Amino acid sequence: MAEKRKLFEEVGAERRDETQRQTGMIDQGRKGARRAIRVWLMVLFALVVAMIAVGGLTRLTDSGLSITEWRPVTGALPPMSAEEWQVEFDKYREIPEYQLQNKGMSLDEFKVIYWWEWGHRQLGRFVGLVWAIGFFGFLALRKIPPGWTGKLLIPGVLGGVQGAVGWWMVSSGLTGTMLDVASYRLATHLGLAFVILGILAWYIFQLGCEERELMQCRRNREKKLFSMGTGLMHFAFLQILIGALVAGIDAGRNYTDWPLMAGGFFPPFPFEIEPVWRNFFENDGLVQFMHRIAGYLLLIYAVVVWNRARRSPNGQTRFAFNAVLAVTLLQVVLGIVTVIYSAPLHIAIVHQLGAVLLWVLILRARFIAGYPRADSIRGSIR
Repeated sequence: MAEKRKLFEEVGAERRDETQRQTGMIDQGRKGARRAIRVWLMVLFALVVAMIAVGGLTRLTDSGLSITEWRPVTGALPPMSAEEWQVEFDKYREIPEYQLQNKGMSLDEFKVIYWWEWGHRQLGRFVGLVWAIGFFGFLALRKIPPGWTGKLLIPGVLGGVQGAVGWWMVSSGLTGTMLDVASYRLATHLGLAFVILGILAWYIFQLGCEERELMQCRRNREKKLFSMGTGLMHFAFLQILIGALVAGIDAGRNYTDWPLMAGGFFPPFPFEIEPVWRNFFENDGLVQFMHRIAGYLLLIYAVVVWNRARRSPNGQTRFAFNAVLAVTLLQVVLGIVTVIYSAPLHIAIVHQLGAVLLWVLILRARFIAGYPRADSIRGSIR
């Protein structure tokens, strides 16, 4: 005898339950792939942060020119004998940095700077290996979500370009009378590192939500705040590039008074180099002045954006921009301390890592403003 249906039982309930179970299984499979890819990107993100830190220390210790050849494959092995060490040292003694600045350096002293540069390059190779294993592994297993294959290819391509840009930068200091690499090439190298870091961070944010959730959140985009966050992102990137120019010519170790520069608002002889445009890249006083002024303006704009974010109905958005303002203030203070103490290694590297933190927080705040999740009534502004 057939089982009687309940009076208010919905027609097709069993079918809907079955559909929900099947949909849940599909979503769970996609979530698993997204989760694994997100973890892989987090590993890459951490490695790129380490790469930026090691690169900064390599620059601060004047180690970047210790390896005078670009050997992407064979260069992975360091010198293995006394004869090989002597060959590398002889190559270094032929470049201007040794002849004009480090003449008389011992082999043991050379080994110190060599290991910094070798470690920096080796870490770059390892980052590329981690990307390749992850990308081609997920591709072979068909675990990459629809529309993400091209996206995940981008960091690998940019990583390869970064290696070439790194050698382009190093080669600028191997001839002529250059004691360091060209500052604008250093800015290009660091800027590309921050671009790669930003892309990885943005992907990590996106993969933290399901596609359907992102589409729903995008309908509630805070357009004005998202636009202002985009402007703040571009402004911060410009300041990072100017900071690289400062590092490239050691401009942070001159003009150690603050808030003035050599007793005045404007540095002395800001346009003494010919042609005039070179002063914006090579004049230590003018470059540090630009970095200072850009820092002040960035702080002012961060306050403007933060004030706009205070009116957001979303609690997560408000908190995200609170964090941006707090770290911006901290970064300004670190910049002042770095100048006053003539950019010692430990303070300078903290200042650089502060730039990394600020960059990621700005991207996170912009993402939250662009994809705000539903907030509780209690969390909204009354």
